Amino acid sequence: MSIIKTSVGRRSFLKSTAVAGGGMMLGFSWLASCQSKPEAEVLAMPKEWFAINSYLKIGDNGVVTIISPNPEFGQNVRTSMPMLIAEELDVDWKKVIVEQAPYDAKKYGFQFTGGSRGIMSRWEPLRMTGATARQMLRQAAAQAWEVPVEEITTNAGVLHHEASGKSAGYGEMASAAGKLPVPEEVKLKEVKDFKIIGTSRKNVDGKDIVTGKPMFGVDYHQEGMLVAMIEHPPAFGMTLKSVDDSAVKGMPGIKDVVTIKSYKDDFAKGGFDTNAFAEIVAIVGNSTWEVMQAKKQLKVEWKPITAYAETITGFGGRKETKNIPAGLESTTSHNAQMEALAAKSGKIVRKDGNPDAAFKNAAKIIERSYSAPFLAHNCMEPMNAFAHVQGDKVHIAAPLQIPALIVPTIASSLGIPAENIEMDITRMGGGFGRRAYSHYIVEAALISKKVNAPVKLMYTREDDMTNGIYRPTYQATYRAALDENNNLTALHVKAGGIPESPLFADRFPAGALDNYLAEEWSIDSNITIGAFRAPRSNFMAGAEQSFLDEIAEAVGKDPIQFRLDLLKRAQEDPVGEKNDYDAARYAGVLELVREKSNWGEKSANVSRGVSAYFCHSTYAAHILDMTIEDGKPVVQKVACAIDCGIVVNPDAAKNMAEGAITDGIGNALYGELTFKDGVPEKKNYDKYRMIRMSEAPKEIEVHFVQNEIKPTGMGEPPFPPIFGAIANAMYQATGKRSYKQPFLADKNVLG
Repeated sequence: MSIIKTSVGRRSFLKSTAVAGGGMMLGFSWLASCQSKPEAEVLAMPKEWFAINSYLKIGDNGVVTIISPNPEFGQNVRTSMPMLIAEELDVDWKKVIVEQAPYDAKKYGFQFTGGSRGIMSRWEPLRMTGATARQMLRQAAAQAWEVPVEEITTNAGVLHHEASGKSAGYGEMASAAGKLPVPEEVKLKEVKDFKIIGTSRKNVDGKDIVTGKPMFGVDYHQEGMLVAMIEHPPAFGMTLKSVDDSAVKGMPGIKDVVTIKSYKDDFAKGGFDTNAFAEIVAIVGNSTWEVMQAKKQLKVEWKPITAYAETITGFGGRKETKNIPAGLESTTSHNAQMEALAAKSGKIVRKDGNPDAAFKNAAKIIERSYSAPFLAHNCMEPMNAFAHVQGDKVHIAAPLQIPALIVPTIASSLGIPAENIEMDITRMGGGFGRRAYSHYIVEAALISKKVNAPVKLMYTREDDMTNGIYRPTYQATYRAALDENNNLTALHVKAGGIPESPLFADRFPAGALDNYLAEEWSIDSNITIGAFRAPRSNFMAGAEQSFLDEIAEAVGKDPIQFRLDLLKRAQEDPVGEKNDYDAARYAGVLELVREKSNWGEKSANVSRGVSAYFCHSTYAAHILDMTIEDGKPVVQKVACAIDCGIVVNPDAAKNMAEGAITDGIGNALYGELTFKDGVPEKKNYDKYRMIRMSEAPKEIEVHFVQNEIKPTGMGEPPFPPIFGAIANAMYQATGKRSYKQPFLADKNVLG
C-alpha cells in the first residue's frame, strides 16, 4: 500500500466548505513535490508536466461532483480520470457527476490531452484527491461517533463503524469533513482492492453525444455573435499582398472584411505556435451562409515569401532554429530531394560494434527503401473558436488540446495580461495532434477585437485541409547483412524527411545486434508540419516491421519467432546502454497475440501479417487477417495485444485500440496529400480518400497484458504497428512487397 504525502508547505492542498447545501470541496495544486513512503522517493512525474490539479465536491445528499481537468476529444478521459478519484474515495459510481474544468492553470495545472500522457500523468494525483477526501470523511465520522478513526470503514459512499453498528452517508459528514485540516499523508489502495479501476464504465457523455446535445466547439453559440471565415494563401510559399473587398462589403449580412496578423514581430514562438499562414483575411457577417457567399466574391492578391529563420522554444526551454525557404514546393521535387539525400551519408545518431566490417564481410545484403507522404489530420470537426474581446479581457470557448500553451500567444497578440484570458474548453470532434496548434483561437480573438463584437470563427473543410498542420513526408532505407549461414550480423537504418527525421535510434532492434548503425537527415520546407497521432512512430513502425518480415523470410524463420529471438538477445545480453524499451514486455505482447490469434493455424484464402512496436511507454502487437476480393484487400480480422500497464477503463481502452487500428488501415491504404507549386492537390474528401465503414475490419479482438504496472500510453500506441501488419499481410496475399504508402496507390502491388 502506497502512503502519499498530501502537503508540502501550504500550497499543496486547497479546501472549502462553500458548497451549496452544505458539503465539502477539495482540490490540489502543487503535486510535483508529492512523496511516497517507504523509501521517501519523489513520485516519478513526467518532466514536462507541471502543477496538476482537480476538484472534488461532495454535496450533503451524497452526490459527488468530479471536475475533470483535461480536454476531451474522444479518448474518454472525462470518464477514466474521474474513475481514479472515485476509486480512492470509495464512492458509488452511480452517484458521480462529471463536469469539465475550464482553463485555469493555478487550479488545474497543465491541462494537456495528447502524447498519450493523460492517465499516466494523473495516476497518483487524482487518486490522492479521492483518498484525501475519504480520510477526512472518516475523521469526521470518528469525531461524531467518538471512536478511533482506524475503526471507520467505507463502502460505496457510506461510512461504517462495525462495533457500534453506526453508519452514515458521505453527504451527512461532508460539511464537518470540510472543516477539518488536510491530513499530512494518506494511504492509496492496493491494486487487488480496486472496485472501479479496471472495470468497464460507459462514457459519461454517451447519451448527450448520441442525442445531439451541443457539446462541441462547433455547437457553441452566444446571443449576438457574428460569424467569421478566413481566406488564406492558396499555396505554401506565398503571403498576403493586397485585398479588394469592394464587391463584398455591400453584400447581405456582411459586417466587415479585416486583415489580421497572428503574431507580433518580436513574439518569441513556442513549440506549438506553428501556423501555416500568419497573415490572413477574414470576412465577418451575420450567418455562415452569407459569409460563405461573400468569400467567393473577395479579391485577394498574394506574393512570394522571402526565406527566413525562426527560433522556437520547446518544452524545458530547449531552443530550435528552423529555416523556412522561399519558393513553391512540389511532391515530385520532394521525392527527388529525398532520394538524393538517401543515397548520401547522414548524421550518425548511434553506432554499435563494427557495422562497416559486417557489411563488407556479408555473404548477402538486403536493402530496401520505404516512403510515406504528407498526411492531413482531417478531424471530423473542422477548426473553430469563439472569442469575445472586451477592452483588456477576452472570453474564449474552443476545442483545443493544450490551452496553457496558446495563452501567451493570445496575450501577446491582443496586448492584454494573460490572467485576463477566460477560456472554456469544449469537447473536440477529433484531435490527433492537430488541435495542439491553436492558431485559430488567436485568429478568432484578433477578429473579435477588430470588429468589436463576439465572433465565432469557422473553418470550412477546404480551409482546414489546405492550412496545415501535416504529418511530414518520410523516407527510410534499411540494410541487413547476412553471413554464409543466413545469420543476421548487422543492421543499418538511414531515415529522414521533410522537414524532420522520423528516426528513433535507440528503439528495437537496437540493442539486439552486435553491429548496428543509425543515420538521419532532413530537408527544410515552408510546408508546416506538426504532431500526428504517434508522431514519427506512425511511419517508422511500418518501415521497420516490414523490413524485419523480409529478413525473417530470407533467413527462413517464422516472423514472430524471428522477432522473439532478437528480443531474447536484447533481454539476456543487450548491446549498448541507451535502449529505451523493455525486451521482456515487448516479447510479451508478441507471445500473447500469437496465442490469441492461433498463429500456427492456416485458413484457406486468408493471408496473415504480424507487426509489433513500442512507443509512448506502451507495447502493442497486431496480427491482421486479409483476403483479396474483386482485386481489393479486405481486412477480415485484427488480433491485438497491448501492454499499457493497469487498464483503468477496459471499454474505453478497447475503443481506442479499435479506432487506432481502423484509422491506421485507412491511412496505410489511402492516405496521401500531394503538392504542386505549393498548392495542396486534395482539398476535400472527394479527392482525399478516407477509410469507409464497409472497409473497416470485420472483427477486432483486443487483449491486454495483465500486470500491476502504472498505466502508460493508450491513445497512440496501437496505431503505428498496423501499418506493418497490413503491409506484411498484403505480401502474403499478393507475393509483392509494399514499399510506398499509400499501398493501394502502388500499382505494382495489386496491379
